Amino acid sequence: MSRLILFNKPYGVLSQFTDKSMAANGAEGGGGPRATLSDYIAIPGVYPAGRLDRDSEGLLILTDDGALQARISSPKHKMPKTYLAQVEGEVDAAALAALRRGVTLNDGPTRPATVRRIDPPKLWDRDPPVRYRKSVPDSWIELTITEGRNRQVRRMTAAVGYPTLRLVRWRIGTWEIGELGLGEWREVG
Repeated sequence: MSRLILFNKPYGVLSQFTDKSMAANGAEGGGGPRATLSDYIAIPGVYPAGRLDRDSEGLLILTDDGALQARISSPKHKMPKTYLAQVEGEVDAAALAALRRGVTLNDGPTRPATVRRIDPPKLWDRDPPVRYRKSVPDSWIELTITEGRNRQVRRMTAAVGYPTLRLVRWRIGTWEIGELGLGEWREVG
């Protein structure tokens, strides 16, 4: 029976069990070791199904099932991934429409996204907090994509004029973060 772990990855944690830059650079990397999955999860034989950038938060799935890992992470399976994004500025209807059509990035056009503006969600505090600027408003969107390019959501929001300030992955397929606290994990059957 395969194992499936849902993990609420904090900001600043690498989506891997070792800090490869520290291993490559020795102890002289400057700044010391970065937090990794091994700081939170001590289950042998499970690996992340996909990645979540160090500066992004939220749902990361780990499994010991290679076929399931491929189905979750490979873009060819088009598994939907839903993000909550705090963006700089008051996002407008034109930007949302562009995201729904798909936007062109430097590595080609994206698939259309499902997107809507939302009220600020009730989330855990981020450490460090997002820098607040009184003169620059922000807003929140919920965005679902079926790809997984490097930093895709951040690049998409920037392409329509609204840089991402905070990014939280909330759902992958039918798995959702739900009540999982920051840095917590649970096994699902």
